Amino acid sequence: MNEYIRTITALAWCLAWGKKHNLNHDELSTLHQMRQGLQQGQDVPESIKSVVQQAQHLYEIPKDCIPKTLNELKEKEDYLKLWEDKTPIGLVYGGATKIKQYIFEEFKLPDIRGASALLDRINLVDLPAFFGEGKRSLSIEEWLDNNFPDLRKALIPELIIYYAGGSILAFCPAAFVDDLANAIEKRYTDETLTANSCAVGDTFKLLEFRFGLLQDKIEDTFWFDKYEKNQENPIIKAYFDQSEVSDPFERFKHRKNFNELVGKLANHFTQRRNGHNISNTKRPSRCYPPMFETHPYVQRDESDRRSAIMSVELADSRFLSEPLARKRLVGEIAKRESSRTWYDKANLEWKPFDIWIPSWVNKFEKFLKEEDNQQLASKYYGDINKKAVEEAASLGEIASASNPSGFVAYIYADGNNMGSYIRQKIKTPQDYRLFSKDISNATEKSVYKALAKYLHPYQYTPDAKSSRINKEPVWIHPFEILTIGGDDVLLIVPADKSLEIAKTIGDEFEEYLSRTGRYSLEQTAPNLFAHRYTTGNVPPVYKCLLSMSTGVLITAQDTPIYYADKLVNQLLKSAKKYAKELKKDHKYYGGTVDFLVMKAVTMISSNIKEFREQGLIKNKDGQSKLKLYASPYTLYELGGLLETTKAFKKAEFPRSQLYQIRSLLERGKRTAILNYRYFRIRLTNEAAKQELKKQFESAWCQPKELSNNGNLAPWMSLQETDSQDANNSKMTYETIWRELVDLYPFIAEEADNTDESIQSTAPKVRQ
Repeated sequence: MNEYIRTITALAWCLAWGKKHNLNHDELSTLHQMRQGLQQGQDVPESIKSVVQQAQHLYEIPKDCIPKTLNELKEKEDYLKLWEDKTPIGLVYGGATKIKQYIFEEFKLPDIRGASALLDRINLVDLPAFFGEGKRSLSIEEWLDNNFPDLRKALIPELIIYYAGGSILAFCPAAFVDDLANAIEKRYTDETLTANSCAVGDTFKLLEFRFGLLQDKIEDTFWFDKYEKNQENPIIKAYFDQSEVSDPFERFKHRKNFNELVGKLANHFTQRRNGHNISNTKRPSRCYPPMFETHPYVQRDESDRRSAIMSVELADSRFLSEPLARKRLVGEIAKRESSRTWYDKANLEWKPFDIWIPSWVNKFEKFLKEEDNQQLASKYYGDINKKAVEEAASLGEIASASNPSGFVAYIYADGNNMGSYIRQKIKTPQDYRLFSKDISNATEKSVYKALAKYLHPYQYTPDAKSSRINKEPVWIHPFEILTIGGDDVLLIVPADKSLEIAKTIGDEFEEYLSRTGRYSLEQTAPNLFAHRYTTGNVPPVYKCLLSMSTGVLITAQDTPIYYADKLVNQLLKSAKKYAKELKKDHKYYGGTVDFLVMKAVTMISSNIKEFREQGLIKNKDGQSKLKLYASPYTLYELGGLLETTKAFKKAEFPRSQLYQIRSLLERGKRTAILNYRYFRIRLTNEAAKQELKKQFESAWCQPKELSNNGNLAPWMSLQETDSQDANNSKMTYETIWRELVDLYPFIAEEADNTDESIQSTAPKVRQ
């Protein structure tokens, strides 16, 4: 449906419904005739034609057309008519909160998969079903009618603005704002028992959907003339100066639009999520989140958080509480397993069998079936029967597909520049809807493309420790998609392909958005100063305002998932901080990646930032600071790091010498340079030595002085710390050597004279 028609239908529906809680049969029939008439481009019933015209008048106002003074606003007859209409329109925003706390409170992959799938089902299936969107579910309709009578009649699909990324934003008739917000929260609690959720709503006048928040007396509204006189006030400055433009009127326009209404709801959402009761509503308090009492002498479930209610004989005998049983059941349904007898025996009331449970692997398979992706599907599957490939049952199965085996990687990606883009560009409900759709599609497709490009089905032979009952060899998809929500991605993949996958996700995300033509960045030349990696190849020209930052943690398969999640979250924050610095200093809008290879759980006792600052930054000679790592990287630099690692493998650089040079880094800049040159000269392969010089020394280790033709290998100069006093200037030197050594076992050397198409369609088989 046309986005304009969809929004006009939503606004007209809410205006026509008015403040009533119930409509008679004739009134409801008239509304549906109006909806059908708008969809088909036909006349609407005469009795409510005026409300349709009001909604149309609102959207005839250009997005950037905003009066400079209140007098201009009041003198416009069309604006005044829209303001004088006393019928409010509801707007509701809500969704799950503390998502990771709910997902990662268990430590086994099937339970984590089930928790993620259950939240996804509520967000992607249940909440849209409130409005009649998507597949019809009698159980959801029955639940809604039993708990919130008359609400379902007041909701239509056009009211939804978006429902991706774990939250929903929707219009609503004014009388049902509290009911809809309560229904959203109650649905999460009823289905999960323990997950946190929050929803808020408010009503606004029609004109506010174009010009932002206005006072009841329009002359009391804080408008541009007052803002211009008081723009240095700290409170006013913090409220309006949220964009990069310098013109005061442009800053004011970026604030006074539909986005301001959403901002008000977001503030209320934060307050309610934190336990604050908004005084002017009669809604139930959210001060006390859902919880279950335990008893010291009662058997607890495997999470040790709640009392167990059943003992289940599965592949691993275990005690389950009801919240954990629901996670395990949904995990089995999402994994397309049919054995549910253990749940039926418990005689619990909760039955999700008639509701579709989303599976990310199923969506991945459907993506590969699309006509445009046949070549990608052929590359991924090779000669394997597609129907014979199953989902991985444990981290061990994913780790077995890595080379070396026993290691997995957690990839956590999140979008950059989203907030600033929304503040500057998103000004109407249809803008929000289109933006949400673009971001969700870009994120999903970039993940699927990256997985299909670098992974293949893997034949796994279960051992005695495997949770599989059938010990016959089985083909598996060697990855786990824990969640894809809006611009948020969390994956578990084999360690040896993790960085290529992370880089491809970032590249494909930007490429997809660039192709839409809606997120263009006016940049005609490559941003050379943002990258430390310099070769004969010119860095790409980034043409997209939006990008992704990614954290990648490579670790052993037995690392506790909750601990891995905390570390990969820290890596993501580090990558996003680096992206902000590059944007500020070099106008770089592309993606960044921070990664860490952790071969032992005891490697980091505090957090990654402290570990690096206290253990990997040295100042031996008092003149220059030595930084023994180079993370985070831009996407272009990450590609260069992978190529450099392959060059070292091709040169057959002895691994013992790699480790020795790493240990010598702490002894100072000169000692490390001398030892690197000594070991490089001793290499026998002359062609490989030249490749090493090209991919490492010339690419990474050139000095800042243009007149200096030498190199600082294994160091690269980072910055001058005292540019005011030339006699007391200090340099910071950093090196990629530590990351290079960590990655060395996980990077395969590219074979010469090998048909890439044959090599790519040969999935691994390891017994």
